Amino acid sequence: MLELPEELRRALSFMRGHLSGLIRFDTEYLPIKVVFAEDGRLVAPVMESMLMSADCAIYLPEEPEDNDDEIAQVMVTLQRFEENGPEGGLADRWRIYHGEPEDVRWAVMTADFCKFGGFAFDGEAVMQPNPFASFEPAICREVNADGEEGLRRVVLTEAEIEMESPRLVGVDPLGIDVRGRFQVARISAPSPLTEETAARNWIGSLLEGSDRTGPS
Repeated sequence: MLELPEELRRALSFMRGHLSGLIRFDTEYLPIKVVFAEDGRLVAPVMESMLMSADCAIYLPEEPEDNDDEIAQVMVTLQRFEENGPEGGLADRWRIYHGEPEDVRWAVMTADFCKFGGFAFDGEAVMQPNPFASFEPAICREVNADGEEGLRRVVLTEAEIEMESPRLVGVDPLGIDVRGRFQVARISAPSPLTEETAARNWIGSLLEGSDRTGPS
């Protein structure tokens, strides 16, 4: 994720910033919310008919704000997993981001092909593991333990979103994810974060900056 072509890094950053979209399975289209697994695959609760389909694609986001906005189109292969099985933690990760699901079946999605911004990418290139996965939970716990006011100010300043009850839920070299009561906000890093200290320093600078400049 750190040493990637600029166009691929843009695609990954865009996808991580747009976790709500549409899934096409055969000729049907339905809304879907996804998260990234540690290994770069997508995770979502799904319908049985989606699992049975051999022709599935994800479109992120669902509704662009205008016709000039870009959409990431990802052809995917779905694989069922059980919530009480060895990959059950993926369902927990989805809930941390999005709350309780409407569907009770779960799938991990392997990317086969991706189109974004006029470029086409092999699916394997899109599935970039998160090198921060081992210390991501610790950073989230530490930031969230200090209270939500700093995060609220960061999201307002960086994403122009007034967020209720913000919680840090994701950290990767390209940025952080903050979940509120109604949405997930993506705060992109100005340049790829190279290691844990860089991530901690950048997040700390965001929170310190919000304390200095944010509204009281």
